[in-house]
Amino acid sequence: MDGKEFMERLRKEISKAVVGKDDVIELLTVALLSEGHVLIEGIPGVAKTTIAKAFANAIGLSFSRVQLTPDLLPADIIGVVYYDQKTGQWRTKKGPIFANIVLADEVNRAQPKTQSALLEAMQERQVTIEGTTHTLPEPFLVIATMNPLEHEGVYVLPEAQLDRFLLKIEIGFPDREEEISLLKRKSLGEFYEVEPIVTHEELIGLIGQVKRVKVSDEVIEYIYSLVSATRADERLLFGASPRAGEHLLFASKAAAFLDGRDYVIPDDVKKVAVPVLVHRLLLKAEYELEGIRVRDVILDVLRETEIPV
Repeated sequence: MDGKEFMERLRKEISKAVVGKDDVIELLTVALLSEGHVLIEGIPGVAKTTIAKAFANAIGLSFSRVQLTPDLLPADIIGVVYYDQKTGQWRTKKGPIFANIVLADEVNRAQPKTQSALLEAMQERQVTIEGTTHTLPEPFLVIATMNPLEHEGVYVLPEAQLDRFLLKIEIGFPDREEEISLLKRKSLGEFYEVEPIVTHEELIGLIGQVKRVKVSDEVIEYIYSLVSATRADERLLFGASPRAGEHLLFASKAAAFLDGRDYVIPDDVKKVAVPVLVHRLLLKAEYELEGIRVRDVILDVLRETEIPV
């Protein structure tokens, strides 16, 4: 199965449970195949959990959901060692982090040490419980959500932690046709269970194919030019980090693969540039007051950066 066929089959299967959101599903697939993680920003009720669960089911992966709250401790996510009185032995109880896809709901509601434990697991792909290291399942994808309307009782993720997410996806209201279709299908009960379209071995094989996608020197220089341009933009307090360039490269390879190619073209880079960069850049206050958004700066950079022939 090539990338294009995989994407088409995945969209068709997920449509049993989700109306529209093709762009979100494609970006989640880009993150999975790039072995990265995703930050989703959206108000309650826009199907963040439904999409994540349907996505996990369609690719036959284990799924867990963690509702993050201020009183949640790292052990609640990672796991604990406890004494079993029945057997007289110490046992390890693994936390919800031990799943292929982990939905960390309202990640900015957790206290900083709990956020750090989650992000450490994302980075290292392993956790340590009472001195013993446990490897996390493969593949491993964290989908963290944030509510843009919440400002009280939240702990803002530092820029260094935001930089660990491959992509940020912003989910808004559905358009008129999608919402009417949603209501009609709800009325008729036309939502069904999502079934796996690939085996675990096939999925690991697809990830391996993405790693083998070729990138020319010209495209690599184009990626560097985009990242470098953000560092020189006077509207930003700071530009994209070297990790941002790496993530832009990895996401571009996955986008090319899902388009049925084994090589990256500049359009692949442009396609993923906004979700890869939008959460890594910080506007100066005066430009924010003028109504300029980080997204606008990225689009300007894409327009002004010379595209390799």
